[in-house]
Amino acid sequence: MESISVFDIIKVGIGPSSSHTMGPWNAAESFLNLIRREQGICNVSEVFVEFFGSLAKTGIGHGTDVAGMLGLSGENFKTIDTTTIDQKIEIIKTTDELILGGEKLIPFVYGHHLILNKNKTLDFHPNGMIFKAIFNNGDELVQDYYSVGGGFIATQNENSMEEQCVRTLYPCHHGNDLLRNVEKLGLERISDLIFLNEESWRTAEETAAEALYIWQQIKECIYKGVNKEGILPGGLSVTRRAPGLNRKLLGEHTYRNIEEWFQLVVDAEETFNNISKWVSCFALAVNEENASFGRIITAPTNGASGVIPAVLMYSQAFTEFNSEDAIIRFLLVAGEIGTLFKKNATISAAMGGCQAEVGVSSAMAAAGLTEILGGTPSQVLMAAEIAMEHHLGLTCDPIAGLVQIPCIERNSMGAIKAITAANIAIESDPTKARVSLDEVIKTMWETAQSMSDRFKETSEGGLAIAVNVAEC
Repeated sequence: MESISVFDIIKVGIGPSSSHTMGPWNAAESFLNLIRREQGICNVSEVFVEFFGSLAKTGIGHGTDVAGMLGLSGENFKTIDTTTIDQKIEIIKTTDELILGGEKLIPFVYGHHLILNKNKTLDFHPNGMIFKAIFNNGDELVQDYYSVGGGFIATQNENSMEEQCVRTLYPCHHGNDLLRNVEKLGLERISDLIFLNEESWRTAEETAAEALYIWQQIKECIYKGVNKEGILPGGLSVTRRAPGLNRKLLGEHTYRNIEEWFQLVVDAEETFNNISKWVSCFALAVNEENASFGRIITAPTNGASGVIPAVLMYSQAFTEFNSEDAIIRFLLVAGEIGTLFKKNATISAAMGGCQAEVGVSSAMAAAGLTEILGGTPSQVLMAAEIAMEHHLGLTCDPIAGLVQIPCIERNSMGAIKAITAANIAIESDPTKARVSLDEVIKTMWETAQSMSDRFKETSEGGLAIAVNVAEC
C-alpha cells in the first residue's frame, strides 16, 4: 500500500468539485504530457474527450466540461485567474477552436470533440473518461483516466499515485499503525510521528511552511466568501448567505482588510449561539466560493472543503490553542486521517456517497482539533471515529448536479459534528470504546459498496429527484 503525504489530501484546489473538476483537469494535463512524449503537440490535428458515468450525469453542474476544455488548453487551476474562466470557455464555444496545451490552435466543437455520455459507465470506476488524440500522420493516441476522489487520478492499468511511490520511515496504513509507531518511538503526539514521515517528501521546516501556507489560503478563502454578495451560478438561484451572517454577527463593526476582520472575529462575543453561527459562517463562506469556481483548499475533496477551514478557524478564533504550532499540528493530523480513508475506503462521492466526503472531512477535522486540544493519540483516533460514525450512510444527491443543495449546508453540519466529536473524545476513556477508527473505516467502505448508485453523485435519487428544481 502506497504512502500518501498529508499535502496530497489537503491542498490548493478550485471549485466546484475535486472529483468532477480537478480530476478531469488533472487528467487533461496528464494527457497533454503523454502527447508531448509521443509525437508532440505540434503534430496533433484533433483531440477528443468523452466523460462517462457520474462525470457525465452531473458534469455540467460540477464544471467537468469546463475543466476538460481548460485542462486541454494548458491552463493550471492553481494559478488561473478564476474571474476569466467564463470568458475563456465562451471563446472556445463560439470559435469552435482550442489552443491545445497553449501551443497549437486546433478545431474543437463542443458536443463533438467533448461528449458527456450519460448512458454508459466504465467498469473500472464510475468517474471515467477517455481522451483521444489524432496526429497529422493518422496515428491515434487513446488513454483512459479515472477520477478517484480528491483530485487524484488513475488509469485502469496503473494508479497514478503509485508511479512515484514513496515509502515512509514508519508506514501508517491503519489507525492501529499510528498508535503502534507512536508507542514504539516513545512519542507523545501523533503529529510528532507525522512530522517524521513527511520528511520522506520534504524537510520539517518545509512541512511547517506548507501548513502555514494552507492556513493563509484558508483565511483568504473565508474572507472572500464573507465579503462576496450575490447569487451562485448554475440556475438554482441560491443566494450567498455567508456575507449576511457575517454582517449580523459583527453588528456595527467595520474593517478594511483581512487582519482587521479576523481580529473582530476573535474579539466577538463568545456565547454558544454566536460561536455556532460563526462556525457555520466559515463553512458557508468556503463552500459558496467553491460553488462559483473559486480557489479553495481541497480537504479531502471540494464538496467537503468547508469543514476543516471552519474547525481550524474556530480553534484560532475561539480557543487558546491558536499558535502557529497548533495550526501545523492540526493540519498534519487531519491530513493523516484523510489518508487512512483513502487507502482503506474511498474519498469519492461517486464511490461512497457523501459519507466519503463530508463524513471523511468531519473525521479529519475532529482528529486535528483533538490533537491541539491536548488529546492523547487514542483520543485523537476516537474523535475521528465518532465523527465518521455519525455520517455513515450519508448520500450524495446534489440537486441539478450542482455542489450547492444540500452540499453547502452539509459542510456546516460536518464542522459542528467535528467539534462535538472532539469534545466528547477529550472527555472519554478510549480503552472503553467499543468501536475503533479502523472498524468504522471498514464499515464505511462496506456501506459504500451496499449503497445504490442513485445516491452516489448521479443526481438520480434522494433530494435530486424529490425536489422540483423550478421551486428552488
